[in-house]
Amino acid sequence: MQNKVITKLNDLNLIDRFLFSETMENRDAYQAAVSILLEKEIALLEKPETEKELRVSPDLRQVRLDVISMDNERCLYYTEMQQRNTGNLRKRSRYYQAQLDVSLLEPGSKDFNFLNDSCLILIAPFDLFNRGLYRYTFEGTCRECPDLKLEDGAIRVFINTTGKNRQEFSQEFLDFMEYINATTDQIANTTTSHKIKLIHDKVRKIKLSERMGVKYMQLWEEKAYIMEEARAEGLALGRTEGIALGRTEGIALGRTEGIALGRAEGRAEGRSEGITAFILDKLEDGKSAEIIIDKLMKRFSLSKEEANQYYKKCR
Repeated sequence: MQNKVITKLNDLNLIDRFLFSETMENRDAYQAAVSILLEKEIALLEKPETEKELRVSPDLRQVRLDVISMDNERCLYYTEMQQRNTGNLRKRSRYYQAQLDVSLLEPGSKDFNFLNDSCLILIAPFDLFNRGLYRYTFEGTCRECPDLKLEDGAIRVFINTTGKNRQEFSQEFLDFMEYINATTDQIANTTTSHKIKLIHDKVRKIKLSERMGVKYMQLWEEKAYIMEEARAEGLALGRTEGIALGRTEGIALGRTEGIALGRAEGRAEGRSEGITAFILDKLEDGKSAEIIIDKLMKRFSLSKEEANQYYKKCR
């Protein structure tokens, strides 16, 4: 297996999925995080579920949610931490929303008003929309009447931890953006937010836990083995395809070269037969050797030595 650099558990930041999921598994921590991100107080009813898989059909792609929980108004909050811009996050959020909605109604349910309200929160250290905002909130609105909302209960929120519009947010929100990217004691100690301090307390316990250290290493090793197996499989497949392609190209090239060589040999053989026929005709006409050799040199652009060799073969 190739050597890969692994970030130590103690050096992880909240932007790292492992630390985020383990921390947000605590109800108080997740409640504090969502309250800060949306800048409104929420009260969760139940312990959050992490790495929750949703698959409404064996024929459809599954969805794995980082963290999900429900508040006292039965609104669902599901949060995804995304370190890389994969280029498909907008459509991905749509698919997540659809899969979650399908999973909420029991078979045979006739009233769609039983659907829970939901809020998808995607956190990333980059600006997906390039507008410089910390937060982008999307709800269904009418294009013809911008003040008319669909009010279907579905909200999608995209958090950019590197936003520029600081004046529009509370200091607690801004401190949390910094804390997500650099989850250190120093930043936690400088903030006055009791919510961030609560979250940091959970983070410190995770980083100091030997059990969590083992779990983190096992997860990393599992992912490393999966990547190595995929790489080996890709190399084997590529080699097989390369050999087949090389053979096909080799046959085609060999055929082309063979045709060219055959044509060249055919021309040479035909020229030799033509020279021989010419000499025999002249001999039948009673021409002398000197005349025949002289004509061979002129007609076929031969040297005197080559003309002599052809003449001797025909005698």
